[in-house]
Amino acid sequence: MSAPADGGDKDVYDDINITPMLDLAYVLMVIFIIMCTASVQGIQVNLPKASEAPSLGKPQTKAITITAEGTIFLDTFPVTLPELENLLRQYKGANPNLPVIVKADSGVQYQKVVDVLDIVGRLDIHQLGLVTQRIVK
Repeated sequence: MSAPADGGDKDVYDDINITPMLDLAYVLMVIFIIMCTASVQGIQVNLPKASEAPSLGKPQTKAITITAEGTIFLDTFPVTLPELENLLRQYKGANPNLPVIVKADSGVQYQKVVDVLDIVGRLDIHQLGLVTQRIVK
């Protein structure tokens, strides 16, 4: 390296240190992302007021599931056939138009499905659905 013209021992830098510039760019990018997500809240509207009583409480449809082993579930709770009948009778008393769906495993004994459908028929439940799986061709 040759000595500078003024006679001093100064080092010559051939490249620029961009690390501080990148740090600043990352900080600005984070601030930009935070500001953009904070400002997108949606359109402000005045919503109508509802009554204090909940109009859409629990779902009214009851699901009866029969597993391949023959276990019967009402919604997600295991029940016996007499318990199923008593619980459905209570729900039917609260809602005369009680909708019920029956989901049975394809390997279950057919008699279990018939027993459940017999209970539903005895309780005079007319809104009944049988869940099946669509065959995709």
